[in-house]
Amino acid sequence: MLALQPIDTVPHAFRPDPVTQKEAAAMFRAVLNLFGKWELTDEQAATLLDMPVRSYRRWKAECAGRISRDGAARLSNLMGIHKALRIIFSEAQRGYAWIKAGNAAFAGASALDVMLGGELTDIMRVRRYLDAERGAW
Repeated sequence: MLALQPIDTVPHAFRPDPVTQKEAAAMFRAVLNLFGKWELTDEQAATLLDMPVRSYRRWKAECAGRISRDGAARLSNLMGIHKALRIIFSEAQRGYAWIKAGNAAFAGASALDVMLGGELTDIMRVRRYLDAERGAW
């Protein structure tokens, strides 16, 4: 006769694997394309990535150097913003234009204006807003 065996039902903390340099470099390339769609200047792009303009231009022309944990978080949040906009707007161009349009949720400022505050939390603020608008998942 088979005996019942207890199973472990204690939830374990979720700890995702850290982003690898290869993954971060792929996100950087994707974000370069996104910045082109958003029609950002090199100065604006460098601010969003929290790096000197000269370094940004070198990375853009050649390839990304070592991407820090903060840099990977910035890239990830920018990709999340892009994803949310693609879900919210059926026409991609409307989503790209939304970044620069004034928004009542940001006291009339654009999402780009908010993100250009330069802090990771500024980018996260825009992402959280969009995630809430699209229904989070």
